[in-house]
Amino acid sequence: MDVDVVNMFVLAGGTLVIPILAFFASFYMWPAAIIHVYNWYWRRRLGLQVVYSENRGYRFCYSHRGKPGPGRPSILMLHGFSANKDMWLPVAKFLPKHQHLLCIDMPGHEGTSRTDARDYSIEGQVKRIRQFVESVRLTKRPFHLVGTSMGGNVAGVYAARYPNDLCSVTLICPAGLPNESPFVERLRELEKDRELSGSLDPQGIPLIPSTPEEMEDMLKLCSFVRFKIPQQILQGLVDVRVPNNDFYRELFMEIVGEKSRHSLHENMHLITVPTQVIWGKHDQVVDVSGSSMLKEAVSGCQVELLDNCGHSVVMERPRKTAQLIMDFINNQHNSGSGSNNSKKLS
Repeated sequence: MDVDVVNMFVLAGGTLVIPILAFFASFYMWPAAIIHVYNWYWRRRLGLQVVYSENRGYRFCYSHRGKPGPGRPSILMLHGFSANKDMWLPVAKFLPKHQHLLCIDMPGHEGTSRTDARDYSIEGQVKRIRQFVESVRLTKRPFHLVGTSMGGNVAGVYAARYPNDLCSVTLICPAGLPNESPFVERLRELEKDRELSGSLDPQGIPLIPSTPEEMEDMLKLCSFVRFKIPQQILQGLVDVRVPNNDFYRELFMEIVGEKSRHSLHENMHLITVPTQVIWGKHDQVVDVSGSSMLKEAVSGCQVELLDNCGHSVVMERPRKTAQLIMDFINNQHNSGSGSNNSKKLS
C-alpha cells in the first residue's frame, strides 16, 4: 500500500484534503474554501494548468501538463460520478513529469458545461468526450484513454466507437457491467421503494451525501482503507457537493437507467485496442467479477487485481495505478502490438 499517500490524502468525490487542514478550517477559513485552495496548491505543485476550451457553444474544462512526444502517447483521464479532474492528482504525482497528461471535467461536472439529460447518458458523454478530443486536436496521433467507474464505462464505450483514436485503454473498476455488489443491492431496494411510493427518495442514494454522516458512509462504501476524517473536513466535503446534488441526482438516474446501465457490457465485444483492466478486489460499488467478463470478451485483455483495495483505486493505490498504466503503455509500444501503435507511434 502507498502508505505515504494514504496518510496524507483523502479523496471524496474527486476532492483531496489532509487531516491537518481541519486545524485551519476551525480557526481561519470555511472548510470548503480550504479544500479549493488545497486542490489549487497541488495542481500548481504537480505542474498542472487548468484550461477552458470552447467548441460549438460547449465549454470543456481540463487540466494538463507536458507535451506530446514521439513514441509517447498522450494520456486522457476520465473521472467517475460526481468527481472532477482533481481526483487524478494522486496518480499524476507518480506519472512521469514529461508525460503529456489531460484530466477533463466530465459533462456537467465542475467547469464543463451543464446542459441536460441527453449529455448525461453514457452515449451522450461519449459524444461529448469525442467533441473534446477533436477540439484540442488530440486525434493527431493515437492516445491512451483512462477511465474509472462511470468514466471507465465511458472509456470502454469510446474505445468500441472510436478505435482509430486510441493506441490503448485502461479501465479502472468500470461501471456498465451486470455484476452484483452491495451497492447494486442498495439500488434494487431503492427501486422497490420507488415502485411502492411512486418516486425515488433522493436522500437514499449512497453516492449523493447531504450530511457529514452520509459522507462518511460513502467513503466507507467506496474505500477498503478506513480513514479517520475530522468532522470539519467531512462538513467541508459536504459543503462542496451539496450545491450540485440536484445535478448529481439527474445524472445518477440517467446512468443507472435502461439505456446506460449496461453500456459497457453491450459494447465490450467491439473493443479491439489493447485493453488493461485494474480493479480493487474489495470493490463494494462495482464488483470485481466484472474483470472476468472483460477478460473473456476483449481479446488480449490484461487484468490487474489489487489486494486490500476497494472502488477508489486512484485514492487507495495511486502509486501502483500510475506504475501499472505506464508499464502497460510502454509494453504496448515496445512490443509494437496493436495496429495503431505500430502505424503512428513509432
